[in-house]
Amino acid sequence: MSFRIQPAPPARLNRCQLFGPGSRPAIFEKMAASAADVINLDLEDSVAPDDKPQARRNIVEAIGDIDWGDKTLSVRINGLDTPWWHHDVVELVERAGPRLDAIMIPKVGCGADLYAVDALVTAAERAAGRERRLAFEVIIESAAGISHVEEIAAASPRLEAMSLGAADFAASMGMATTGIGGTQEHYYMLHEGARYWTDPWHWAQAAIVAACRTHGVLPVDGPFGDFSDEEGFRAQARRSATLGMVGKWAIHPKQVALANEVFTPSDEAVAEAREILAAMETAKAEGAGATVYKGRLVDIASIKQAQVIVRQAEMIAKG
Repeated sequence: MSFRIQPAPPARLNRCQLFGPGSRPAIFEKMAASAADVINLDLEDSVAPDDKPQARRNIVEAIGDIDWGDKTLSVRINGLDTPWWHHDVVELVERAGPRLDAIMIPKVGCGADLYAVDALVTAAERAAGRERRLAFEVIIESAAGISHVEEIAAASPRLEAMSLGAADFAASMGMATTGIGGTQEHYYMLHEGARYWTDPWHWAQAAIVAACRTHGVLPVDGPFGDFSDEEGFRAQARRSATLGMVGKWAIHPKQVALANEVFTPSDEAVAEAREILAAMETAKAEGAGATVYKGRLVDIASIKQAQVIVRQAEMIAKG
């Protein structure tokens, strides 16, 4: 183990992040009533340029007027290469009120991007007398972003979550696909004449998970574009969960239940995790550092794995 202890990520439920455009305030109450853990009201890609000022006003008003329950409430601002992002930040911080939990920053390419937003948010918070510090979420959507992913993960103490934005990432990388997440038709291997489809997003997701876990940030899988393909969504989400991601975006309400299903530990998994912890406690009392559970070796590392499952189950039970 390194002398530098790996920090724990924020203790917040993040199984599903439900997105909705700020230009459609009629859906805000439905989003608030959904089973998503995180609500992301959007000012960026889903809002047309001419509609952005009104979308911003819609969101500022809704943050204070709607009962969002105990959900994490976040707003995705426009990118730093646009003329809108600084207005987004100032109006959200100074006018939206204390219920806003986080700002999501898209297309982050380096640590300096977070520094710039952090400086503006800090000034706006002081001007508004805001007592609770806003958190940050970021999206990795470019070759630069994935190249600087660890620098980004360490760039601001406000940072709580990081996602992969597959569509813009694919465009930045020059990938020959128009799909958003999931298996890609031409990304396959041949073995004895049979095709085996592999995961073109795997390496980027693994890099994000490693950077996030190193710096105590929640790694989150981004969008799955074909909301008619429930099994494709499940498959992508299960791969992400296996890699260490804690949740996934929903760009359609029907994806919320799917994300919650995948990222909620089953009763069987929780029971087994508790049994492993109990078995290790018995081994510890007997002066042993390992024991046998259901025919397999469990040791100190097994405790850490089991604790992840139990903590997630406990947060869900409290939520």
